Amino acid sequence: MEESSEFKRICVFCGSNSGNKQVFSDAALELGNELVKRNIDLVYGGGNVGLMGLVSQTVFDGGCHVLGVIPRALVPQEISGETVGEVRIVRDMHERKASMAEESDAFIALPGGYGTLEEILEMITWAQLGIHKKPVGLLNVDGYYDCLLSLFDNGVDEGFIKPAARDIVVYAPTAKELMIKMEQYTPSHQTIASHESWKKAQRELASSDEGPSLPWILQNGSLSSGCSRLKNNGGPHGVGAKLKVEVSSVE
Repeated sequence: MEESSEFKRICVFCGSNSGNKQVFSDAALELGNELVKRNIDLVYGGGNVGLMGLVSQTVFDGGCHVLGVIPRALVPQEISGETVGEVRIVRDMHERKASMAEESDAFIALPGGYGTLEEILEMITWAQLGIHKKPVGLLNVDGYYDCLLSLFDNGVDEGFIKPAARDIVVYAPTAKELMIKMEQYTPSHQTIASHESWKKAQRELASSDEGPSLPWILQNGSLSSGCSRLKNNGGPHGVGAKLKVEVSSVE
C-alpha cells in the first residue's frame, strides 16, 4: 500500500561495496522498498554495484525515478553493464555532491566507507551553516554508526558541537523508523549564517556582470568580483593578501 510523504526525492549515500554482512544488503533493499512505498524518487551516486546497485535497482523496479550522478573518472569502477535509470556524468566529486544536493529534499546514509562518510558529513555541515534546511539521516544498520554517533556526543561534551546542532543528525535502525523521524524533523539549531543570506549571496553572484563563475575578492573589508590572482604583499600570511571567496547555496 502506497503511503504519502512530504519528500519527492531523497538522496542516498552508500557504499559501492556490499560489506561483509548480509544485513547491510538487506537494509539497502528495505530502504529501496520504503522509498517505493512512499512514492519517493531516488538520487544517488550513479553506480550499479554494491549497496548503490541494490537500492537503485529496487527503486527503479518499483516504478520510481532514479537519478545517478557520477564523475566521469569513476564510471569504469562503479558502473558494470547496464545502467539504472537516468545517469548524469559530471566533471568531479564537488560537482557530484552539489548536483545531488540540489536535486534532493533530504539525505540518508546507508553503511559505507570514506566516501559515504565524507558526503553525509558535508550535508550535516551545510545544515549547520544554514545552506539548506533538509533532514539528514543515518540508517544505523546493526549499530554500524554507533561509533560515529558517540563521536558526535563527545564533540558536544568537549564543547565543539552545540547541543542543538547535535540534533541535526536523525538516526534509526530501520528504514521505516528513519523515514518517520525525518518526516517529523524540524530544525532547532541556530545556523552559522541564515538560509536567506546564502540565497541572497547566490543571487548577487549570479546577477553580477562578470557572471557567477568568477571568484569574488575580499580586500580591506569589502567584497568585489574579479579574476585577480591571489596576491600577497606581506609574506606568506602577511597583510595585503587577497582572499578569493566562492559562495554557493542549496535550497
